[in-house]
Amino acid sequence: MLCKLILLAVIGASAGMIVSGGVFTVLISVGLIPRFAGKMHVARKIFILEEMVVFGTLMGGYASIFNDWSMIGQFVREHHIFGTGATDGIWNFLATILLLLYGLFAGIFVGCLALAIAEMLNTIPIFARRVGFRHGLGVAILAVALGKLTGSLIYFTQQVYLYGGK
Repeated sequence: MLCKLILLAVIGASAGMIVSGGVFTVLISVGLIPRFAGKMHVARKIFILEEMVVFGTLMGGYASIFNDWSMIGQFVREHHIFGTGATDGIWNFLATILLLLYGLFAGIFVGCLALAIAEMLNTIPIFARRVGFRHGLGVAILAVALGKLTGSLIYFTQQVYLYGGK
């Protein structure tokens, strides 16, 4: 039984390292982190940016695997951190703010990653030449982004995920 558990731990850790290596290889190959550093004018702090990407990946993995240990809200509510009567209201407000910030930053990251991959594959210039765009490519990209935002807002506010859009 112990050998089986050790073997499963080794296989799980190896698979996790392979997947994370693939994710970081994609991020490095599209040059996303150096591009962020260049746009933010903090090129001398690129090491910190790279470490934050690794830290965020590790924390996301931790929260998804050890979800019983990462339930901060449950801990706050059980121990009445903000007082007996006010804990639920304050925590709901803080949790909403944290979720909004997480959604904003996750959306920015995914959008930048998608654009970096598209730029690496030269899809935007090829598309612009084929369609005949001379001016207004930025407006078209903004329209796509606003359409995705509108679709996401409808999806979550109308709770389409509960019934599949029927």
